[in-house]
Amino acid sequence: MRALVIEDEPKTAEYLRKGLSESGFCVDVAVDGAEGLMLANDGDHDVIILDVMLPKRDGWSLLRQLREDGKTTPVLFLTARDEIDDRVKGLDLGADDYLVKPFAFSELLARVRSLLRRAPILQSQTLGVADLMVDLVSQKVQRAGTILRLTAKEYQLLVFLMRHAGEVLPRTLIAEQVWDMNFDGDTNVVDVAVRRLRAKVDEPFATRLIKTVHGRGYVLEAV
Repeated sequence: MRALVIEDEPKTAEYLRKGLSESGFCVDVAVDGAEGLMLANDGDHDVIILDVMLPKRDGWSLLRQLREDGKTTPVLFLTARDEIDDRVKGLDLGADDYLVKPFAFSELLARVRSLLRRAPILQSQTLGVADLMVDLVSQKVQRAGTILRLTAKEYQLLVFLMRHAGEVLPRTLIAEQVWDMNFDGDTNVVDVAVRRLRAKVDEPFATRLIKTVHGRGYVLEAV
């Protein structure tokens, strides 16, 4: 699952990024309303967490623009503005939920998962390649009917590979998207992670799905 956090307070933004990443999300962060609107329109996010008081463009106008543009991504307002009128305004503009700061991350995560369960059916909630299936809401992974136990980072890596099934993905791109890091040619973090993922996804089964394309990267495919 992909989440977009639009939050200008650095500590809060990092807290959300870390918590959501550890919960299996690929997270993009925008630090002002203009950048947030650009990422929201350009990206394929499953949920947006949006502050109200933002530089360059406030959350109210950002959400109004998204809905006018036909963007139906679920939006959770996360803000210190706790007046009833503010909550009503946010919901009237098209927000799907409203959470007041300070907040408990466990509650925010529960609300996000609730939004994802209520998301339109048109937004696929499962990924499948051959006999490998991922439920994006419950984050359950199974192959040939066997439940696979993955770490949060292994889950993120698998979802990224499955979203791009059939595409050869360079290590550079994998590092940027899954670890949010600039790739260092001497770093073997991607290779180690893929090896560990293969041990769970491929080795117990007859058909290997995750393949190495020498000199280029990795591809997940059924053939």
